[in-house]
Amino acid sequence: MFAEKTKIAAETVVVLGASPKPERYSFKAVKLLTDCGHKVLPVNPYHPEVAGIACVAGVDQLQDKVDTVSVYVRADLLSKDIAKIIALAPRRVIFNPGTESDEMAAAFNKAGIATEDACTLVLLRTGQF
Repeated sequence: MFAEKTKIAAETVVVLGASPKPERYSFKAVKLLTDCGHKVLPVNPYHPEVAGIACVAGVDQLQDKVDTVSVYVRADLLSKDIAKIIALAPRRVIFNPGTESDEMAAAFNKAGIATEDACTLVLLRTGQF
């Protein structure tokens, strides 16, 4: 319904650090992305599913072409996966509040991947996703 209203094209979106806890922003992002018609790939090694969607334990287990990676993990946790994320060749990486990292952004930009410091939920709700 929301996706039709705002006329956004469906993307395949990785939610890195997705949580099964409904109060977490990463859970809310999985739900809203799904409601907007996007294909969501939650990544979390500690949970089998988020919002009814099966999680993969790590970025290296993803098989789909990825358009966007929405980051909900600290830079020190992200750094171990940077080469794997670059190998996915997403169009962009969104650093949600609290995950911003100039060093990580520079590495993605050097690989030709756009980055933005933004809230996925705000981007979706304002038609800027």
